[in-house]
Amino acid sequence: MRVVLLYPEVYDMARFREGRKEFPPFGVLYLASAVRDGGHEVAVRKVTKVDPPLDLTSYDAVGVSLASSATYGILLEAIRRAALSPRVLLMAGGVHANFYPEQTLTDFDADVVSYGESEETILQLLDHAGDRDFSGVPGVVARRADGSVFRTTPVVPRRDISHLPLPARELLPDKDFVMSDRLAGRDIRMAHVMLSRGCPFPCSFCAAGRTRIQYRDGHSARKELQHLISAYDIGGFAIVDDNFVVAKERVRDICTHIADLGLRWSALSRVDTVDADLLTAMARAGCIEIKFGVESGSETMLRAMRKNTTRAKITRAIDSAVQAGIEAKAFIIHGYPGENQRTTDETIGLLDTLSDRLSRVSLFRFVPLPGTEVYEQRIDGHQVIHGTHLASGWDHDWEKFHIHHNDRHWWGSEQEFVEVQSAFSDLERFVEERWGAQK
Repeated sequence: MRVVLLYPEVYDMARFREGRKEFPPFGVLYLASAVRDGGHEVAVRKVTKVDPPLDLTSYDAVGVSLASSATYGILLEAIRRAALSPRVLLMAGGVHANFYPEQTLTDFDADVVSYGESEETILQLLDHAGDRDFSGVPGVVARRADGSVFRTTPVVPRRDISHLPLPARELLPDKDFVMSDRLAGRDIRMAHVMLSRGCPFPCSFCAAGRTRIQYRDGHSARKELQHLISAYDIGGFAIVDDNFVVAKERVRDICTHIADLGLRWSALSRVDTVDADLLTAMARAGCIEIKFGVESGSETMLRAMRKNTTRAKITRAIDSAVQAGIEAKAFIIHGYPGENQRTTDETIGLLDTLSDRLSRVSLFRFVPLPGTEVYEQRIDGHQVIHGTHLASGWDHDWEKFHIHHNDRHWWGSEQEFVEVQSAFSDLERFVEERWGAQK
């Protein structure tokens, strides 16, 4: 079968205004490898808001990757305008579909929606392209012959994903995944890699929270990095995992296998999963920067976000990283429900204390991502977040949930919003004076 997988164009969070590209669409690239290895012909295609109507009539199956809710409308419009063959198999999946598969099935008028891991599922769906009987395929939502909708049992995620084929980067132009000036502010030719999936922690603002952590082993990581060195001459890489440092022995295994490759790299981590010994092992393996999900310097806000961390843990992790010879970067989220001038001043105070140890800070405004705990939170029968699809008066505008410089009034009264806006200006001014302008 001829299969095309569609994905949305996404730009880097911190430098959206420059149109700087985000890391490649790993979900689509892993699916493409699985489809290709399953004996099918596969292509991937980027979709933007300004594309003319797509001509997809040459494909037997079309898959739509809903990588975020903010790009849902773009892909929906693209499919509605596209020219499709009469018997095309239309499939959808991705982050948004994981949370709202039935709605996705209806909106896209899809034949089937996959929720959860899909590398094996997509091959089963292609096997049933002729009879359209998906009732025996785990992890899907589809329609019966009478038009009623059914959901099959979920796919059980494997703990070890080392068996997966390497993502099909060769289907993209090199410039879409080989980059420079993207690794800890250094001019190093680099690529992004994904060495684990999921995050078991319950942060209420995160769409990846409370999911099973899955790791690749050190041999698998080394194989991919050796391929990137030989094929694309990289000198470094960035690990894009939601939380790379969870299972410490897995991290040590990867470090042991890649230490002699001479690469420089960075990763994301919580502040309460690292220790001095592990950081030393990471540094010896080439780690030059850890991006910590600090989020706030206010313990009131840390509790509200369900971070289960403290100012003391934040300080200890950053100190340990610096002592190991690894630069520390902090991600800060401002404006979560309950934020005010006092909590903002507490964040400024912590950053001020740590300013000689933090190499970089990235500041983001809070955005309620669909599917997260805070997005769906209700108090006294009312939605905490304004303007969601769960509230009355829904405007069907999914794009407003983008995370790029988003200053919408998401919660609370007008007075509370004005206070949060003023407090953000104070925090932004402080960060820019210490670490440079936020792009």
